[in-house]
Amino acid sequence: MLQGFSVVFSLIFIFCGGWIFFMKTLFRDYEVHENFVLAVFTTTFALSCMMFELIIFEIIGFLDLNFRFVVWNFVLICMLILVVVVIPYLIGYSFLSNFRFVRREFVRPLSVLLWLGFLYLFWKVGDPFPVLNSKHSLRLLSMEQGISRIGIIGVTVMALLSGFGAVNYPYTSMTMFMRPVQPTDIQSVERKLIQYTDMIVLKRKRIALVERNRRTSALSEASTGLWGKLRSVAGNSLRSGDDVSGLLEEIKGLEELSRQLFLELVDLQAMKERNEWSKTFKGKYFNCLGYFFSAYCVWKIFISTINIIFDRVGRIDPVTKGIHIAVHWMSIDIDVTFWSQHVSFFLIGAIVLTSIRGFILTLTKFFYAIASSKSSNIILLALAQVMGMYFVSSVLLMRMNMPLEYRQIITQVLGDLQFSFYHRWFDVIFLISAISSIVTLYLLHKQAPTSEKLNSF
Repeated sequence: MLQGFSVVFSLIFIFCGGWIFFMKTLFRDYEVHENFVLAVFTTTFALSCMMFELIIFEIIGFLDLNFRFVVWNFVLICMLILVVVVIPYLIGYSFLSNFRFVRREFVRPLSVLLWLGFLYLFWKVGDPFPVLNSKHSLRLLSMEQGISRIGIIGVTVMALLSGFGAVNYPYTSMTMFMRPVQPTDIQSVERKLIQYTDMIVLKRKRIALVERNRRTSALSEASTGLWGKLRSVAGNSLRSGDDVSGLLEEIKGLEELSRQLFLELVDLQAMKERNEWSKTFKGKYFNCLGYFFSAYCVWKIFISTINIIFDRVGRIDPVTKGIHIAVHWMSIDIDVTFWSQHVSFFLIGAIVLTSIRGFILTLTKFFYAIASSKSSNIILLALAQVMGMYFVSSVLLMRMNMPLEYRQIITQVLGDLQFSFYHRWFDVIFLISAISSIVTLYLLHKQAPTSEKLNSF
């Protein structure tokens, strides 16, 4: 009874904390039209945190083993219902409700059809991949089927974000990748931007003058007869000297140059602020951290390549393996079981905190970039869908970082899955994402304007 109360209290506490946090931060500038939508989003967040909490409970031995198994099943079933049934249906319903030409009585039937289409695509995602160990897991409504397909999508998203982040973080934080910006560079671009703006204004004045003379000539011709016709001849000579179409083409070219100069001015100001920030204590700290992540990125690319070529998947968690190496090579007499439990606890805790924090920061930036009062419900539901898949996949991959005795209940709950496939798939997508990011950032860095290029504008 006390165990059940502690789990329920924990879930309610996370739900209430998430509700308050998201309402005060993420959605404070946007109108969320339906509280039910926010409730679904916060419930997905609470269940995601609950899965990580259960992993920590598994390591420290909190709660009864059978009760933990029941809670694991409850959390995963609720997450499957949300990700596979509730959220896709609500996305379709919210999407169709925004169309005025769709009659209200047709919204729900059409939403059901969209959900059936999603369910078909969701099912077909798992067909090309060896995600299940045996044929008896081919039941349509089994947990293995749902988790296996969620894992494919979630692991793909995680690997893409990890590959880009491992490359982009050193690039944005290390001083060696920052372009030096002199005050004269910014002043030069500002002067040229003002110069082009003045030229555009002058040419628009000339066009306005020509248009006014045309209207004056037309009125004179209509009111004075022959004398008006003679004045129209003089007007034609003025129009021949000021070709309006030519002026419009010149204005178009100048506006394009002004736009490029304005964007370059914004980039220069941002780079100047980055250079000033890099001289602070915080900037120097992140610069050192960038070297660490650069080494991690190189090591991860190397080890991912080795894993793909030799079809290698680790069987022992990194903590236990590291302790065994220390005991063997350094002749250290320590209790491997004791220290692997405690180090695993802190490692999993760090992974949980960084995963939740990183995902919330990414979610916040994404929401601010594309959300509006009209589309906020749809975007919120889509983010809830991605969040559910992301954190379920995190549990799949995090299982490998746990000692064998702590993996058993997670293996039993998640079902008859090919866990090694997800690690290989992560390595493949990570390698593609990291190499693509390196090539893209290299090309952008090479194309960045220097002082000589700025003077050529």
